[in-house]
Amino acid sequence: MMRDIQQEIKGLLEDLDALLVAHFYQKDEIVHLAHFSGDSLELAKKGSQSSKNLIVFCGVGFMGESVKILAPQKEVIMPKIACCSMARMVSSTYFDNSLALLESYGIPASMLTPITYINSNADVKAKVGKMGGLVCTSSNAKKIFEHTYQQQKKIFFLPDKCLGENLARSYGLKSAILGIDSQKKVLEADVICYNGFCSVHQLFTPDDVKFFRQKYPDILIAAHPECRPDVVELADFVGSTSQIIAYVRALPETQKVAVGTEFNLVNRLRPTPIGKKNTFVLSSTIPECPTMNETTLEDIFEVLKAYKNHRPYNQINIDTQTAVFAKQALDKMLELS
Repeated sequence: MMRDIQQEIKGLLEDLDALLVAHFYQKDEIVHLAHFSGDSLELAKKGSQSSKNLIVFCGVGFMGESVKILAPQKEVIMPKIACCSMARMVSSTYFDNSLALLESYGIPASMLTPITYINSNADVKAKVGKMGGLVCTSSNAKKIFEHTYQQQKKIFFLPDKCLGENLARSYGLKSAILGIDSQKKVLEADVICYNGFCSVHQLFTPDDVKFFRQKYPDILIAAHPECRPDVVELADFVGSTSQIIAYVRALPETQKVAVGTEFNLVNRLRPTPIGKKNTFVLSSTIPECPTMNETTLEDIFEVLKAYKNHRPYNQINIDTQTAVFAKQALDKMLELS
């Protein structure tokens, strides 16, 4: 049955001359079927630069938006417009409220350069772009951060407090979490972080690191920078999904490694029996992203069939003003990347 639907999807993709892209956290059968899989930065580039006009994006909503913003002439459809929990933690209203709170502390917007993690919706990216700020991904965050700090303004980093804190720590800078830390700490901070986070990467703890190191003294620990700072501090390697893939695959298959990121990705890192035996998820529970796992082969088939029959749905559309300012923030990111 699965093979039948895969063949039908391939036929529809060919008929429609469409590009199917999938984030690394998608289910195995979707990643294997996609023309291209990658992290947020790779997919934004691949989708927007493709010669194909129709992009079928398997991921969460903000990812499809990023392609549409960068290439408004393309048609972008999503089998499932799943929602990233981190992206939902910030809206344009929450962004405005945060600036108002900072203003009340004596930090006007003119003293800030905002950086929004790509895990944010188009309206937030537009607000950041309008202020002259930038977007970043986990793979280019250090480069974006370093460039921004040279402007000698405070950085307002959103929505992921962990990535913001981890970046600040790596450069020896002071950070504070708005709404959690004291006004004094916020005023003294070089990097002010919004109080958002990834529910999956919050699952990993220092106790998990301790458990694996005690059980396997020679094990290596790899962590995503969305993990808590106390986990990142204990890791042997910290990097984006693409960087983790490269790191783990460069190790001897006999080298044990525990990885702090989404389960689907970790499960595919080393496909051989020896590799799988020596690769662990840095958690006692299975850290699956629930929204990334919403998309099914049936969803892809149905959205393609409807498009072919001139009954499209789940199309990504962004109003012109939002797209213009959001693109400014994304373009700055791509220039620096």
